[in-house]
Amino acid sequence: MIGLGWLELERAVRSSPVVVPGILGHHDAQVSLAEDQHPVGDFSPGGEHEPLRDWLVLLGRSSASKNAELLVLRHEVAVLRRTNPRPRLEWADRAVLAALIRVLPGRLRMHRLVTPSTILRWHRRLVTRKWTYPHQRGRPPVSAEIIALIERLATENSGWGYQRIQGELLKLGHRVSASTIRRALKALKIPPAPTRHTGTTWRQFLRTQASTMLAADYFHVDCALTLQRLYCLFVMEVGSRYVHILGVTANPDGPWTTQQIRNLLMDLGERAADFRFLVRDRAGQFTASFDAVLASAGIQAVKIPPRSPRANAYAERFVLTIRTEVTDRMLIFDQRHLRTILVQYAAHYNGRRPHRSRQFHPPRPDHPVADLNHRRIKRRAVLGGLISEYERAA
Repeated sequence: MIGLGWLELERAVRSSPVVVPGILGHHDAQVSLAEDQHPVGDFSPGGEHEPLRDWLVLLGRSSASKNAELLVLRHEVAVLRRTNPRPRLEWADRAVLAALIRVLPGRLRMHRLVTPSTILRWHRRLVTRKWTYPHQRGRPPVSAEIIALIERLATENSGWGYQRIQGELLKLGHRVSASTIRRALKALKIPPAPTRHTGTTWRQFLRTQASTMLAADYFHVDCALTLQRLYCLFVMEVGSRYVHILGVTANPDGPWTTQQIRNLLMDLGERAADFRFLVRDRAGQFTASFDAVLASAGIQAVKIPPRSPRANAYAERFVLTIRTEVTDRMLIFDQRHLRTILVQYAAHYNGRRPHRSRQFHPPRPDHPVADLNHRRIKRRAVLGGLISEYERAA
């Protein structure tokens, strides 16, 4: 209160009617507190009086009515602050508040809806709207393709920092600054390399180990007329799923198996140095001379536990695949026939057949990348139509 007690204020206000002008063009109203009416006038929008007349009427009012109106307005402001913490102000409201707030004491300015920082923000916004240029020239924005590439490099390589990613992008033909990469990763909510997850996942660990592994095994096929059992020896490159058909025989003994692995090392040439292990079972065909030939090339033979075919899962999966797709669906007459079938299927398996572990790509594609502009699809039959291959027609 401004020098008035509650009893004096009530007695002064009830003794005479109170004339309350509108605020900025609102209606005036003459009310009496003795008649249990509000001491505040009609504040509905759309008043017909001019603001100048309201200010002149305000000068002729008594101090008691002004104090009563201040109390009511303060209470209404408190209610509005509870219901709507951030009111929306028009430009006219901002101008009036900016002009009146200058005459308030410094202690009261910090408790108003409008603070000095708010007025400065309004001023900056006005300046920004004034000095706008329709055709601004500056550094062009980074394309979405480069942003996606930055995200991919950061997620696939958790230990790469901004400059390491910058160098990799430069090698790919994209010139991007380290600060741009930092802003892009910050917008994608990817932390910097020191705080990023740097541990190796099981998927990455197994893929790294698989690229240095070979898997060898036998599978058999029974001929149609003679019921002779033929054995096929194959070796798979676990990392790429590429299969080498080493040979077919009716008597798989130790010397024959050793000679086949020797032929494989000759075919691999310098690539044999990329492999460190060969996983095999404990069959009698894999003799000590077989392991010695591998050891001479720097490859260690790893024997799986007894009666544990799942330990050589990659080789066993290929046996299931070739039986499901070929040998269980056709009759094999002799060794020459089986060798011809296996050569054709190996070419299909390595060059055309999609693999889920390789994102549905063959181990070594032997056809060019498809042109999506052509809509015609061409089918090519393999093994007399037993297997189908599809490609886009020229």
